[in-house]
Amino acid sequence: MAEIIQLLPDAIANQIAAGEVVQRPASVVKELLENSIDAGATYIQVIVKDGGKTLIQVIDNGCGMSPADARMSFERHATSKIREAADLFAIRTMGFRGEALASIGAVAQVEMKTRLYKDEIGTAIKVEGSKVIAQEPCSSPPGTSFSVKNLFYNVPARRQFLKSDTIEMRRLIEEFQRVAIANPDVGFSFFNNNTELYHLQSTNLRQRIVGLFGSTSNKKLVPVQESTDVIQVHGFVGSPAHAKKRRGEQYFFVNNRYIKSNYLNHAVISAYENLIPKENYPLYVIFIDIDPSRIDINVHPTKQEIKFDDERLVYHYLKVAVRHALGQHSMMPTIDFDLNPIISNSGHAQGNSRHAADADWKITTNDTFRPNQQLPEEEKVRNSHNLSNWKSLYEGLDADLPTQEVEQASLTIASSWDDSDNEADSKPPAEAKETSRLFQMHHTYIVSQIKSGFLVIDQQAAHERILFERYLKRMQSKEVSTQQKLFPKSITLTPADATLLQELLPAINSLGFDVQEFGQDSFVIHGIPTELVGLQNEEMIVEQLLEQLKLNLELKIDKTENIARSLAKSAAVKRKQKLEQEEMQELVDQLFACESPYKSPSGRNCFIAFELDELEKRFKQ
Repeated sequence: MAEIIQLLPDAIANQIAAGEVVQRPASVVKELLENSIDAGATYIQVIVKDGGKTLIQVIDNGCGMSPADARMSFERHATSKIREAADLFAIRTMGFRGEALASIGAVAQVEMKTRLYKDEIGTAIKVEGSKVIAQEPCSSPPGTSFSVKNLFYNVPARRQFLKSDTIEMRRLIEEFQRVAIANPDVGFSFFNNNTELYHLQSTNLRQRIVGLFGSTSNKKLVPVQESTDVIQVHGFVGSPAHAKKRRGEQYFFVNNRYIKSNYLNHAVISAYENLIPKENYPLYVIFIDIDPSRIDINVHPTKQEIKFDDERLVYHYLKVAVRHALGQHSMMPTIDFDLNPIISNSGHAQGNSRHAADADWKITTNDTFRPNQQLPEEEKVRNSHNLSNWKSLYEGLDADLPTQEVEQASLTIASSWDDSDNEADSKPPAEAKETSRLFQMHHTYIVSQIKSGFLVIDQQAAHERILFERYLKRMQSKEVSTQQKLFPKSITLTPADATLLQELLPAINSLGFDVQEFGQDSFVIHGIPTELVGLQNEEMIVEQLLEQLKLNLELKIDKTENIARSLAKSAAVKRKQKLEQEEMQELVDQLFACESPYKSPSGRNCFIAFELDELEKRFKQ
């Protein structure tokens, strides 16, 4: 029998290895930046075009390479970081496996120029599909410059699975931010299609975070600093008031290496217990310094997963460190037992709130109290007038209270965008017509009686469906209503968010927004859709819209539907929000007037029907 097992050619082996190391343009940026850090660079420049698909260029002022080292660097498992197996347990560098450059050279057209400081002339090497096309002397500054062109040009199956330029660009920025945070003493600049997004000077960690995430992030940061003989924890966590509903600005670094760990993330979230809602996530940038012999980083080619010899110790120490930091900076809830005495009209002091409550109870249950129907007619009229006067006195006070993302003031469902000629079409189906009084359960679900039983309606999912169809219709017909602001509001975003908003600005403005660029990642909000007036401040509406847009970018939907989904999610009534009887009825009527009232834009059920027969069976069990 002929032998059927053969060694693969180097070119095919390199392409297979590249599938683990180089998954997308962001992987190339990560590997090249880490190489620059290992080379001792103090300034690194990143240049990308078309989301990194056309060009990725990384230029550093590191130590450079000799001609022999430059040629050897593209070989598989060629590395300057380790010499023997024992070195794997004492790694302090970012790279060590010797796979990155070989993998990049296998799936792209690469040109490298490098020069040692002591040499007068450098070396230029061109590699395509693992083959060295040319190597020659060249004139170049000290350090190394990598140009990676046409990524996956020879693997079309991989190239077609790349996402849009916007999504790939967002991932590029994420990788850039991780390396920039881990090395605040290194200067960075980042260019996208000839536009500079970041220009970061060498600084400290706090200023680096502010430089990446905007000046508004400075007031959110709470320093964390704990140290023992085994482990040191330092960095920053976000104040509970600024937690977001999206995972994003959350970073762990172990010995300055970025890692992903759901286990450690749970430790931080546990430290925020009872401080933030369950659906929210805090900002954190946490560095863990530990003896390299106590961890194993040789778990995955991307080196973003590591193993600790004692994970429980790290978990508990991290949780305590974050909890301690929040407590030191008065972020933890406190109970004030020193209440001021309440002086009654009779001159008696009530020592605590319970006594005051007892006094109120005595007033409302005194012997002279009579139900309204037992009062003389004149007193009934006087009481009615008094009640209306008190109500008018307190009208409008709710509007001055600060609004929360979840627990907002009561929200009117009816929209100023509703068409009067569609009133006949807005009636619910025959079963929903014969409904009695609606009930709200846990300020989340609406119970509506029908002939065959009852419906349980998810108020948030239902309102998202209503708004989604309304926004789609308005964007297609281009009939919008904008409320112009007397005093325009300015908003400053991170470079990543500013790039996204610039791309989607025409479509967003077609919904009734009036947002204009102001330069330097700043925008001016001149107006918002009429039906969003009064829900939240303008900056919060735009920020929430961007958060939802970023969540939906991974979905293969067109831009119009993405924006309609995102705005519907941002503007819909939330769970735990109380609705009045008229608002619940309006929401139910509008839901069953939708073209597809069954599912929300994200795929959740808007309502569930329960039959009477089913209830009877349950009671007979």
